[in-house]
Amino acid sequence: MKIGIDLDGVVIDSETTFRTYEEIYDIDVLKENNLINAEEPKFQARYNWSLDQQKDFTNRYFVKVAKESNIMSGFVGVYTRLKEQGHKFIVITARGLTPDGKFMKEMEDNARELLNKNGIVFDKYYWKQKDKLDVCLEENIDVMIDDDWRIIKKLSDNGIKTLYFRDTNLKKLEETDYICEVNNWGEIYRKIKSYS
Repeated sequence: MKIGIDLDGVVIDSETTFRTYEEIYDIDVLKENNLINAEEPKFQARYNWSLDQQKDFTNRYFVKVAKESNIMSGFVGVYTRLKEQGHKFIVITARGLTPDGKFMKEMEDNARELLNKNGIVFDKYYWKQKDKLDVCLEENIDVMIDDDWRIIKKLSDNGIKTLYFRDTNLKKLEETDYICEVNNWGEIYRKIKSYS
């Protein structure tokens, strides 16, 4: 089986770290309450920040978050078992893309360093992928694991099975034949085994 996989919020716990620094930035730096939708996975939609504020947040915290983040609990064990069973993993990630569409290579480098340190080598990598549909179709992905409900919705609407790795406060989606909510790597393992 070909498994498409996002990095942030799925393999690396950076989304939780991002949300922490988003709150610090909004409260301590901007000294405001700009939170408009806590169900949104990305800060661009969670807060009513100007583009300049988004860029400032990116400059202050992107690399800091990358350096503080770790591999998600349970990932290494499940990944190792699935690889031993012959499954292929294709990374499809927007990691390092800034709000203005630029790419921070240091974010990619940091992810590669963290993965290498943990002995994780994926079969293929697609970086800078804001819209993941084309890569999923091109790679003939059997199931995509992502934590962004918009991506999950778009892929499922186009006939791609998805595992929605949903953090507690993110938007809930109705489960269908193409959308299954998961909250940890044990649930992901169970679901992938049911597809095999």
